[in-house]
Amino acid sequence: MNYFTNNQDVVIRRLVFASILLALVVVSLGAYTRLTHAGLGCPDWPGCYGMIDVPETTEQISIAERAFPDRPVEPAKAWNEMIHRYFAGTLGLLILGIALLSLKRRREGKPVILPLFILSVVIFQAALGMWTVTMKLMPVVVMGHLLGGFTTLCLLFLLYIRLDPNRMTRDDSSIKKYSKYAMLGIIILSGQIALGGWTSSNYAALTCTELPICQSGWAEQLTFENSFDLIPPERETYEFGHLGHNERVTIHVVHRLGAIITSLYLAWLILMILIKSRTEFFRNSARIIAVALVVQVSLGISNIWFSLPISVAVSHNIVAALLMLTLIRLTYCLKRRI
Repeated sequence: MNYFTNNQDVVIRRLVFASILLALVVVSLGAYTRLTHAGLGCPDWPGCYGMIDVPETTEQISIAERAFPDRPVEPAKAWNEMIHRYFAGTLGLLILGIALLSLKRRREGKPVILPLFILSVVIFQAALGMWTVTMKLMPVVVMGHLLGGFTTLCLLFLLYIRLDPNRMTRDDSSIKKYSKYAMLGIIILSGQIALGGWTSSNYAALTCTELPICQSGWAEQLTFENSFDLIPPERETYEFGHLGHNERVTIHVVHRLGAIITSLYLAWLILMILIKSRTEFFRNSARIIAVALVVQVSLGISNIWFSLPISVAVSHNIVAALLMLTLIRLTYCLKRRI
């Protein structure tokens, strides 16, 4: 009986691990789709021009363009969007399987609320994916879709930690108080990721082309009147942005200032853990966060220096996710002292 139970534990944990890897791929594909301006590569949902894949033959393209005369078929963009949907759909099925297995084992003391919550997040994430298309890339929906992907990944990672059968107590009372500061770090980093999503969804990533804040005269261009309105004026499409130059400068500047605040706070937290901790486990955790933070800052600077190359911009999204995961792990360990 114990062997059967342990075997099921291994199966669920492997499913969760596979889901984490797939969620990272989905986040990366989402960023790539956004950066290649392929968010409306398919003007309908869940199919593409009324088909389950991308129209490519002359006959298929003719049928598609008659059905959607306002959106000429661009196969490359359509494939970017559909590949993202295929991977996201596969992730949803994996998470459904995890939730069903967790329900089946609810009487064995295994986590069940968290898997069901993850499933509900994924269902809402699918709705956001649909609204991204039907609402023609409305910025708040695009940002919400990005945050939904990050949330799914983080919750899967938290579930994976909770399912770890080899947790050991690591009593380090000297840094126990830093758990609340680590939690604050998660909140600050989440806000910065949201600002990044808002910058991207409003096509403001290339508005400021100089370091450290923006080109000269940026302070006089700041305007907060419409820059952060969640419900914008109604338009036929929000593709390529609807805000003026000054609004985009404001969004970009706030994102950069947020990056500075986030970096300084996390650097302080890392330093405190390194200085105060008596265990190598927590010092190593702090070092991993430090590496992720340095890489993330370097990628952010590279985005400006090299005018937002797709490879760097996608990596900026991936490393932001990894930075969040390392911070979640540290916070969990500080709270649980495992």
